Amino acid sequence: MTETKPTQSAKQFTLNVLNGISIGVIVALVPSALLGQLMLALKGVLPFANTIITLTNFSMTLLPVVSGLCVAMLFKMTPIQSSSLAIVAMMGAGNWKLLPTGGFGVQGTGDVINIMVTIAIGVLIIQVLGTRMKAYTILLLPAPTLVIAGGLGLLTLGPIHAITVAIGEGIMAVTKLQPVMMGTLLAMIFAALILTPISSVGIATAISLSGIASGSANLGITACGFALAIFGSQANSLGTSLAHFLGSPKIQMANMLEKPKLFIPVIINAGILGALGAIFNVKGTPMSAGFGFSGLIGPMAALNGGTNVIVITILFSVLPIALAIVSKLVFAKQMDFMHDSDFMLSYE
Repeated sequence: MTETKPTQSAKQFTLNVLNGISIGVIVALVPSALLGQLMLALKGVLPFANTIITLTNFSMTLLPVVSGLCVAMLFKMTPIQSSSLAIVAMMGAGNWKLLPTGGFGVQGTGDVINIMVTIAIGVLIIQVLGTRMKAYTILLLPAPTLVIAGGLGLLTLGPIHAITVAIGEGIMAVTKLQPVMMGTLLAMIFAALILTPISSVGIATAISLSGIASGSANLGITACGFALAIFGSQANSLGTSLAHFLGSPKIQMANMLEKPKLFIPVIINAGILGALGAIFNVKGTPMSAGFGFSGLIGPMAALNGGTNVIVITILFSVLPIALAIVSKLVFAKQMDFMHDSDFMLSYE
């Protein structure tokens, strides 16, 4: 038993950091993803559209701070510890710079992977220091946390950013050469990712997934959401079924990880839809990738990318439903590979 404790602790530590970053990414990016393009289209009609665009764009720059606070809450930190971690996260983000005229300029979300690394270092330092400083915590905790974790975050920013940019550029380059193959692969990967503790949005944002690669990722998640909704439709309520694609298929994470074989029909559907997305040139942005059908973010990004409404309707709703029905008939009815009860969710 004593040998397994460090592993469990390390696992929980990692999950807290990943889940905190995931929540931070969603909170900071969803307003822009939902309202940004809509307000651009309505600028000539709504006098306050520019103000909303400014607000949503600025919210993106706060991703590191929000992520730091979310991670701190998952670790049940005190207000002083939480505030220190939020500041540390901003230091490692790389979305700020010192202006020649004085002051600071902030732009974009920063490097999500380095934010994650910096936050992890900050958590470790705070855990080591803990509350040992007692009454002097407010004076002595923020400074060493900022200098050590923030300083290390600045040191790792360059190498990590170079790696993430190279990964993103590599994916984009291969996608241009083999769009259908990569569309299929990315759709399958993101359909699987959305059913794990790892943030699909965080990964997509970290590697700046865009264009056909982003569109395929969204279609993979869309296929996943509709498939799981229909697979468990007889075991779950209508509201719960709708939540799989209007919300997130991640609600099935526990069931899927308990029975990994259930991934097979899901990723098959995702691969088919991802390939079709590449064929029809469905596109997205780094901010839209990883959401799928949720909030209509994937379809809206495809529409803004030049895909017509008919194709979007077919790929983001008609085909996912049809594929889900067919795969349920094959895997559940004919092969007895899965049952509705495998996908049952209970919130009592």
